[in-house]
Amino acid sequence: MSDLVARTGRLQQRYEAGCRLVAGCIPYRYRRSDESSTANSKKIVEVLMINSTSGPGLLFPKGGWENDETVEEAAVREALEEAGVRGEIKGFIGYYKFKSKTHQDEITPEGSCKAAMFALLVKEELDLWPEQSTRKRKWLEIPEAVKQCRHAWMHEALTEGFCKWYADNVETAEQVECPISSSSPDRD
Repeated sequence: MSDLVARTGRLQQRYEAGCRLVAGCIPYRYRRSDESSTANSKKIVEVLMINSTSGPGLLFPKGGWENDETVEEAAVREALEEAGVRGEIKGFIGYYKFKSKTHQDEITPEGSCKAAMFALLVKEELDLWPEQSTRKRKWLEIPEAVKQCRHAWMHEALTEGFCKWYADNVETAEQVECPISSSSPDRD
């Protein structure tokens, strides 16, 4: 059992213009293509996804941004609570609007949400974390992650957000490509 506890409830939830404000991240790491030879192997970018508790498909960690934290702190907290990883925010990916079927309330009866998404370089993967009994995590290369995204907005955050951010800010320095699939699946 984890000593860490996930936050619950909506008492400190932030709202703006009828939208619930959400913070999340795309956790990533590097893996060598050839484990036995570092001289000839190349680095591969992998992203961490988690299962949904309400249906098929995979997600990136995200959740409500609360009044007592910055948006970056909320994104880091969600990665820890939902995926059991700690890391360093390396950049802002973008804002994404979506409708939540499970988070409709008096303030947002249609479930309107606005997510601030960040790139999080994972430094530590925990053995125990708050939501481990309901969440499974999975490291995927970008093309497979694109196929596994449950929601269209997360697909966009990965392909048009993370991969563009990565190409503009990291790719040359790290000499690691972030391959993007051109296909855009139909998702809600």
